[in-house]
Amino acid sequence: MGDRKELTAAMFIGVRGDGMISFGSGQPDLPPPREVYQILPDYTGFKYGLVQGQENLREALARQYPRSTAESFVITNGASEALDLALRSIAWIRQKKGDHRPKCLLCRPYYYSYLPLVRYAGFEPVFTDLVDGRIVPEDFQAKVRDCRVVLINSPSNPTGRVEAIETLKAIEKITEDLGIYILSDEVYKDLIYVRENYLLKGPHVVTINSFSKTFAMTGLRVGYLWSLDTELVRTVIEMKSHTSMNTSIIAQEMAYTATTVPKSYMDEQLKVWEARRDLIYEGMAAIGLDLWKPEGAFYVLPRIEDPADFVWDMFTDHKVITYLGEWFGAPDRVRFSYALDVDKIEEGLARVDRYLKHRAKHRVK
Repeated sequence: MGDRKELTAAMFIGVRGDGMISFGSGQPDLPPPREVYQILPDYTGFKYGLVQGQENLREALARQYPRSTAESFVITNGASEALDLALRSIAWIRQKKGDHRPKCLLCRPYYYSYLPLVRYAGFEPVFTDLVDGRIVPEDFQAKVRDCRVVLINSPSNPTGRVEAIETLKAIEKITEDLGIYILSDEVYKDLIYVRENYLLKGPHVVTINSFSKTFAMTGLRVGYLWSLDTELVRTVIEMKSHTSMNTSIIAQEMAYTATTVPKSYMDEQLKVWEARRDLIYEGMAAIGLDLWKPEGAFYVLPRIEDPADFVWDMFTDHKVITYLGEWFGAPDRVRFSYALDVDKIEEGLARVDRYLKHRAKHRVK
């Protein structure tokens, strides 16, 4: 086993070939709908677009959200820019009201970009720890009172868990009563195995979504935020006009085309994800790993002894990429994405099993 370097997600991104199996990046391997790239031969728009986003796409999205118009949306460079702009805009709004060190409540484990984005926006992070991958309402309600914004992610990356509707309704009520913003990251809303998605509602709710996961369009970088808070939407547009300006208009046209795809496309995709979920969950349970059963998204987060050694050794000696749970606020776990073919999942699990058995045998000695 080689000397371990400092582990970062960046060292794994884009690594492929030579027998490598990647359980790392959350990038769907399924193809996008054929319709989205059939527009390319005839597309002729190459000038600047609207900073808020192309009107046809925003109008299509408005038909999916209650009490909405095209003015309720901003089209962004993926969900990541939507999160960044929303956090910085909320911080700017709060600063104008004299709040110079606001707090943001994060559910831990969390998506690994949340903490840097929260800090870049000037928020002080506050954590509520999940139990069995779920929010504990009593702890949430005690800690949220000192915060100005809370970030919710259901279905969750990295846990794969879906919050109970009762919990989400309780969060709606307390945040509305206290005038707290909710950022609801719902990029996996179409990948739920247990129920339909529940859309959080309220005067200060900001829903974050994208076309990356539902339609396997990650590289096109089309995300959006939705809110009925007009002050926030105006602030986001103003900020975006000075940073990235418009999101790619050809990518937006492809996203618009995706909104016309029959629901049967999503239904068929979901069947594939659920079958993979069952395969990896049952396979990990069979080799003795402790993990939660995913209810959405495409991640598992098993508990692994000496996780840094595991991630490094699996990469260097067994050609398997996994992500360190510490990056997600789960230092005793390792994240696996099951966005890969069944045969690769099976081979990857076999390599993990061999490694764990080998490690256990040598420790006994």
